[in-house]
Amino acid sequence: MDYSIIDAHAHLWLKQDTIVEGKQIKTIENGKSMFMGEVRQMLPPFMIDGINSAEVFLSNMDYAQVAAAVITQEYIDGLQNNYLWEVQQRYPDRFFCCGMVDVRKEGYAEHAEQLINKGFKALKLPANRFILPNWRVYLTNDDLMRVFKFMEQNDVILSIDLADGDMQVDEMKEVISEFPNLKIAIGHFGMVTRNGWQEQIKLARNKNVMIESGGITWLFNDEFYPFTGAIKAIIEAASLVGFEKLMWGSDYPRTITAITYRMSYDFIVKSDQIAEDDKYKFLRSNAQNFYKLSNLRSLPYIKNMSE
Repeated sequence: MDYSIIDAHAHLWLKQDTIVEGKQIKTIENGKSMFMGEVRQMLPPFMIDGINSAEVFLSNMDYAQVAAAVITQEYIDGLQNNYLWEVQQRYPDRFFCCGMVDVRKEGYAEHAEQLINKGFKALKLPANRFILPNWRVYLTNDDLMRVFKFMEQNDVILSIDLADGDMQVDEMKEVISEFPNLKIAIGHFGMVTRNGWQEQIKLARNKNVMIESGGITWLFNDEFYPFTGAIKAIIEAASLVGFEKLMWGSDYPRTITAITYRMSYDFIVKSDQIAEDDKYKFLRSNAQNFYKLSNLRSLPYIKNMSE
C-alpha cells in the first residue's frame, strides 16, 4: 500500500454521561463505561481517564497511515458538538466533524440550523435510535423534512445509521426523492449481518448516496480477523451498487477493544479477492471525493519493534 487512507466513520468524546432509552451510559475507569445496566469495555484499557481525545486518535492514525477521519456521533456518547467544533478548528486537515441534534427533545430543527450556521458541514442522525416499542420518530416528519431541506440548500452532508434491515428504507427513499441533491452517507454498512441489509445498500443507487463500513468488524466479531465474511459482504455490496459507492470506516474507538486500529482495515488490504483499484476507491478516493477532503498527508509506514 503506497497511499494513506481515509476513515469515514469514527468517534471522539471527552466523556460519556447520558441517558439512552431510559438507561444510563457513563464513563467510569480504565476504559470502562456503565452501559445500559452493565459494565462494558468502551475503550482500550490503557485509556485510563476515559477521554477519547483527538490527540490519541491522531497517534493511532499516524501509525496506521490514515490521513483523515470523519468524526460522526451517537446518542450513547452524548452530544459532543462543542468538543468536535474545537477539534475541527484545531485539526482542519485531519478531521471532518459531524454535528448532531437530539430528536428526542423539542426544538431540534432549530438546533440543526444553528449548527449549520455555525459551520458544521455534516449532521449525524442515529436513526436506529428513533424506534422504540412505544415511541417512534419518522424520518419523513415535518421537522426532519425541514432539516433535510435546510441541509440540501447549504450543501451539508447527512450521516445516518438506520435500524436493522429495511425498517426505515421506505422513509429514506422518500427523503431521497424529495431532496435529490442532499448528500447522504449510510453507516454500519447497512447493518450487514442482519436480515435485509442489502435493501439499505441499494439506496446507494441514487446519485448522492454512499455507504460506509463503520462497525463492520464489530458486526463480524464472532468470526474475527481476517473477517472473511466481511470481505464477502463488501464484494456483494459492490455487485449491487459498485465499488465507487462504498467507503471504509472503522467505528473507532469501540472496535479497537478487540483489534488494533490497523487491523480494522488491513484485512481488506491483504485480501486477494478485491482488485487493487477497488481497494483504493474503498479505502481512500471515494471518501476523499465525497467529503471534499484536501491537503491530505502522506504518511510513511513505521516498522514495529517486532518486525
